[in-house]
Amino acid sequence: MTPRTVRLRPADLLAAAYAALLYGFIFLPVAVLVLFSFQESRIPVPPFDGPSLRWYEAMFADRRMMEALVNSILVALVSSSVSLALGFLAAYGLARHRLPGAGALKLILTAPLTVSYLIIAMGLLITFNTLGVSRSLLTIGIGHVVINLPLCFAILYSQMGGHQAQIERAARDLGASEAQVILLVAVPMLWPALFAAFFLAFTFSWDEFIIALLVSRFDVTLPVEIWNMLRSGLNPQTNAVGSFVFLISFLFVIALDLALFGRRRARSRRGAAA
Repeated sequence: MTPRTVRLRPADLLAAAYAALLYGFIFLPVAVLVLFSFQESRIPVPPFDGPSLRWYEAMFADRRMMEALVNSILVALVSSSVSLALGFLAAYGLARHRLPGAGALKLILTAPLTVSYLIIAMGLLITFNTLGVSRSLLTIGIGHVVINLPLCFAILYSQMGGHQAQIERAARDLGASEAQVILLVAVPMLWPALFAAFFLAFTFSWDEFIIALLVSRFDVTLPVEIWNMLRSGLNPQTNAVGSFVFLISFLFVIALDLALFGRRRARSRRGAAA
């Protein structure tokens, strides 16, 4: 049996060239950022002088930078967990019960997705000043819940299908309480959606800058600290910090892909083998 030759059509070559240009446009700035984070000299401009880990060492030795890093992780973990819990309860209530004004409630819950972060941040700042709430990590976390709760709600609500409702109904018929139905039936069935919602919320909170800038004062997150560094000009340490932030976001995306799509691909392979 002779191997079949693959002939590339002009359309295929054009599509490949377009994809290469598109990905180059997206990732070239990131590649330059990462490259010059290993620059030996203090000026992050060509020619490249390295490689060196000098600026990564300086980053981890910077006390304010490490405090901002811890603050970012803390805010992201707490706000994502709260957003996930509230989003799940809202999605479960609207998907499983007939509530008056359900359409209006869905619209209100998803409305922040269409509003600029700047407008949300200004509204939060005015609200906190009116209530006399001092700006802190708590106010940043509240702001991140405001923007991440609609995302979690939308993801979870879209995954609550009728077949799951039938399984939950069967669990009730077998004597399970409402809490047992939620914790032992609904949550395990929805774990991929819960996982995806949490990681997306964490990533958005980790990278968010505008709300964190306007509603914080002394305790700041990592994006705000990076902005403070950029006010004094570019240097390889800012490139190292930016590369580190990109690495964390990239690892979260890879973990999400392995947890969700990897399991789906494995299930598809098992189905094909059967």
